[in-house]
Amino acid sequence: MEKQGGCAKQSGSLDGSAEKPGMVPPPPGEESQTVVLPPGWQSYLSPQGRRYYVNTATNETTWERPSSSSGIPASPGPHRSSLPPTVNGYHTSGTPAHPPETAHMSVRKSTGDSQNLGSSSPSKKQSKENTITINCVTFPHPDTMPEQQLLKPTEWSYCDYFWADKKDSQGNGTVAGFELLLQKQLKGKQMQKEMSEFIRERIKIEEEYAKNLAKLSQNSLAAQEEGSLGEAWAQVKKSLADEAEVHLKFSAKLHSEVEKPLMNFRENFKKDMKKCDHHIADLRKQLASRYAAVEKARKALTERQRDLEMKTQQLEIKLSNKTEEDIKKARRKSTQAGDDLMRCVDLYNQAQSKWFEEMVTTTLELERLEVERVEMIRQHLCQYTQLRHETDMFNQSTVEPVDQLLRKVDPAKDRELWVREHKTGNIRPVDMEI
Repeated sequence: MEKQGGCAKQSGSLDGSAEKPGMVPPPPGEESQTVVLPPGWQSYLSPQGRRYYVNTATNETTWERPSSSSGIPASPGPHRSSLPPTVNGYHTSGTPAHPPETAHMSVRKSTGDSQNLGSSSPSKKQSKENTITINCVTFPHPDTMPEQQLLKPTEWSYCDYFWADKKDSQGNGTVAGFELLLQKQLKGKQMQKEMSEFIRERIKIEEEYAKNLAKLSQNSLAAQEEGSLGEAWAQVKKSLADEAEVHLKFSAKLHSEVEKPLMNFRENFKKDMKKCDHHIADLRKQLASRYAAVEKARKALTERQRDLEMKTQQLEIKLSNKTEEDIKKARRKSTQAGDDLMRCVDLYNQAQSKWFEEMVTTTLELERLEVERVEMIRQHLCQYTQLRHETDMFNQSTVEPVDQLLRKVDPAKDRELWVREHKTGNIRPVDMEI
């Protein structure tokens, strides 16, 4: 036997042959093969006329005649195989391991029910299941799968943990693993949009605040206050105008250095997400289409094998002179059906490999975009806090002159200056004399 395309394929093209050829008389030159075989062994002919042997206890097939003394082939030979040739759980020359599944989940066996090569009658021993198909994606069976190494074992990478589908929150259907990743990224995009809206509202508040400060600074209330206190009061009103200017500059920088970059990045991020979504979705549709073709080919092979078995049985009881010719025709159709199945399986495996490769590439790209998005937002929020600190510093600088003048307020000095300017005389009245 030789491996081909990931599926076992016996040399001599056993795919698509009869379900059970039966004990066909050996061709000339092989009469010696009719001697008694060791216990548990049976002899059959392939559609091409080549004799092979099946151990019904171990399900082993071989081209070499078993030794009569030990119950094993006389020589191992290069073509010996411990199991009948299969195509994704179907014997290439026998019946399906089980009827084609139409349910949400299907299980494939490497050898199907343990049975003679080309036989439709299962024996008591059954082989373990090797693969399981869920939503058109084939996985190793959890009971028999070998240990798999993570692609990025030192990280909790998206490319390692989102291959299977997951039930939705309502339990009515399933959500693809990639769809969960995409939803997370789209949620991040929405959060970024809301952050931009938040900054925009902050800008509006700053602009309105600056407008009101400027208006208040022009108010004439308490303008008649004199002295050092009046000077301090005038500085208070001037500081409002200065603070208004600070807040206008703050709002302008928030727009150019925070809000606008956030919005621009969001638009580019949106385009990247849409491109990833369509690409993976198309590949998944192709995979589903290939899987449907495989199932159709399995069904066709089953029907051809059933027809071949029926005609073989008719030959055994000699119901018709045309049976041998019908058998040849049925064998050709069965072989063609087997070839079609192998071709469909090969195309399916190619589609799944392409989907696998793009899933790895795209999930890693999603990781990169997510890191880029988070880092970009972090940087611009840091810019926001820096502008906020600068605004506070400028605001502080506008009130520093007020603080200085308030510390200089001296009622006594104010009184002296006012008296000097407005005095009317320093000669006090005296008592009148008689």
